[in-house]
Amino acid sequence: MTAHNRWLRRVAEDPGHSQWYIKRFRDLAAEGADLVGEARLVDTMVPRGARILDAGCGPGRVGGHLFRLGHEVTGVDIDPELIAAAVADHPGPHWLVGDLSELALSEPPFDAVVCAGNVMTFAAPDTRVEILRRFAGHLAPTGRAAIGFGAGRDYSFDEFLADVTTAGLTPDLLLSTWDLRPFTPDADFLVALLRHP
Repeated sequence: MTAHNRWLRRVAEDPGHSQWYIKRFRDLAAEGADLVGEARLVDTMVPRGARILDAGCGPGRVGGHLFRLGHEVTGVDIDPELIAAAVADHPGPHWLVGDLSELALSEPPFDAVVCAGNVMTFAAPDTRVEILRRFAGHLAPTGRAAIGFGAGRDYSFDEFLADVTTAGLTPDLLLSTWDLRPFTPDADFLVALLRHP
């Protein structure tokens, strides 16, 4: 299912894209930019020492921070270069190369799944429901998933919410930012907190 993944297509068109992305976030971190807003939100959703899946973890900024806060973190990304950067920059979590539409971890269920950085919009459209199903299958009965992405990326919020229902999850809370601003019809970003029905 990886053939139509938009991230892999971009990397194929520009082989230096992954390294550019890694450098971008390393530079932002060196400048003192706040890169952990998503992690702060997820940290409020779980008790200390929770099991967290960072789905589409990229170079590890979210999962790395959650690990430093005392959580048990597994990060999965389709791009081996991003995983190599996560291992180098954020030691501790369990970093894995993998396709989220084929996610089949043997680990116990997770207390939370975080999927930040527009990951869902990079997934091949015909894999999005399956990715959400895989999240549901890896989520503990009382766990929640936090998924965020921007508008204008060929995946409308209404379509996403329909896919959420199809995948067997239900919205718990919809926000327009990772810093808890309410979702409105004209919002240009969605952070959806999802749970089992």
